Amino acid sequence: MQTPLRKDLETPLRGVRNNIVQSIRAFRVQDLQDAATALGHHFLYANLAHAQSKQDVLDLIAGQFTFPAHFGKNFDALYDCMTDPLHKSGPQPGFIVVLEQIPATGKFDKEAREQLLDIFRDAADYWADRKIPFRCFYSFL
Repeated sequence: MQTPLRKDLETPLRGVRNNIVQSIRAFRVQDLQDAATALGHHFLYANLAHAQSKQDVLDLIAGQFTFPAHFGKNFDALYDCMTDPLHKSGPQPGFIVVLEQIPATGKFDKEAREQLLDIFRDAADYWADRKIPFRCFYSFL
């Protein structure tokens, strides 16, 4: 039996829909980054472990995703940075996003966490409409 010349590029993502926001569960960040590289997708990673508030979360995401200086640092601006300007900048190959250790604090409670994830769900829908893969994986602190 012959050995394939190349590995299946989506092996770590087999069975994962193209446009989804889901818990990172059994995935390792390095495997997701490797899959993004193999697929030619953008890999966006943010570790939010040190965030205490919504503003901290937005600051960390903006810095780690290298958003432009004019980023408005609110949820609407986050959605905008994840969608339309990227689409207008040219063809996009796809996205794998990791939000690691989303905080659970008094200043960033369950409602704020769900609002944050809703932004990424809306972004996944935006890219699905354009037939561009957008997979977002998250974990809670």
